Formats: sequence, structure tokens, C-alpha cells
Amino acid sequence: MNTTKTTSSALDALKRDVLAANVGVSTSGLAVLTWGNASGLDPETGLVVIKGSGIDYESMTVDDLCVVDLEGRIVDGAAKPSTDLPVHLELYRNFPGIRGVVHTHSPFATVWAQLGRDIPCYGTTHADYFPGPVPCTRTMGADELGDDYEQRTGQVIVEAFKDLDPQVMRAALVRFHGPFVWGSSPLDALHNAMVLEYVASQAYRTAVLGEGAEPQIGHDLMERHYERKFGKDAYYGQR
Repeated sequence: MNTTKTTSSALDALKRDVLAANVGVSTSGLAVLTWGNASGLDPETGLVVIKGSGIDYESMTVDDLCVVDLEGRIVDGAAKPSTDLPVHLELYRNFPGIRGVVHTHSPFATVWAQLGRDIPCYGTTHADYFPGPVPCTRTMGADELGDDYEQRTGQVIVEAFKDLDPQVMRAALVRFHGPFVWGSSPLDALHNAMVLEYVASQAYRTAVLGEGAEPQIGHDLMERHYERKFGKDAYYGQR
């Protein structure tokens, strides 16, 4: 086997997936203008592919992507990487097994982030993907807003998962900022970001119509819905 060729082929495939995920962030309505970014990790090489900073989604090509190692050193690509790269890297380094990260400023999820509130699990639509409230990070202090601000942003997400499994709860809200979502691939992370925005909109409407009441789903029903889709004996879909 030609390892070099295999690695190159895998990286090329990852670039195509990262490009598709970034374009999907725009076409799915999760971002306007150049806001948001998607990345992917090649576990064999430890290389990360991410959108270039400020690149327009409509004109984006693989040449607008940047390849870096897990320390943020540029390996390939002429574009300057997304300013949120350190957040992505912090998640890859601390959440083993994730292979894609998507960050957006999608309207409803961002509203919850700006309020500093977890997204409550009101019903089974939410529970199908997120078995419990989607956590919002704490407010960052003035000492965390310096040159390493983006890395500190990643660290407060990791901090919020002290008692949560990132393989199960695959999203977080950054206080005053917006959602970061991850998955088994860049496109899976995009999928989860789309679901997050949908359940965030449902939760918002439930909270408004319920006049502040929080009739959250019971644990047993919540667990049942998550397990039938993602548990060890999952039976949703075609197997």
C-alpha cells in the first residue's frame, strides 16, 4: 500500500466533505454572509481542514480551505484559517472521537446563547438527538478576552462538559456568542447543527406560548427516544 497516496486521498476526501459542510451551513439557513465555519479532522494524520477566514460561501472552493495540525500550524493552503480555529482545535483535542465541528450564529440557538440559558428538553424531537438540556457556557471573564480569546472559548466549552459525554450531547452554546456542534464527520456535524436550530426554535416557541413554564419531558421518555436512535440497540432507520 502506498501510504502517502492513501493519506493524500483521505485528505482530499476530507476537504470535499469540509467544503460541502461549509456550503451547507449557508444553504440550510444556519448562517448569513460569511458567518460560521465548519471543519473536519483526519484521525490518521491528526490534520484539520477548516474554512478560510471571511470566505464567501457561494464562491468557496477547496482552494479556500486551510489544513493545519492540532497545534494550529499551517500545513497546506494559501487562505488564512477561520478566526475560530482555536475553538475547533480545543474541541478535537479534548473530545476524542469527534471528526467534525460546525459553528454558526443560527437565529434561535443564538437567542438562547445570548440569554445564557440551556435549551430545555421539552419533547421527543429534542430528545431524539440531545438527551437533556443543551448546555450554555458560563460568561467569560475579562482575563479570558485577550490574545488567546478563541482558545479560551474552546476551554469554557470543555469546562461545561465536566459531567457530560460529548459523544452523547453533541452541542453547546457559548454565552453571548452562539452554538458549536460536532459529530462523526463534518457532514454529521452539519446535520446536528440543523437539528439543534430546529429544536431551539421549538423550545423558544414552547417557552413563549407556555408563558415561561418549563414542562420538560420526563427522563424515561427522553431516554427512550434517544436510545432508539443512538443507543446500543437502536432500531430507527434502515440497518
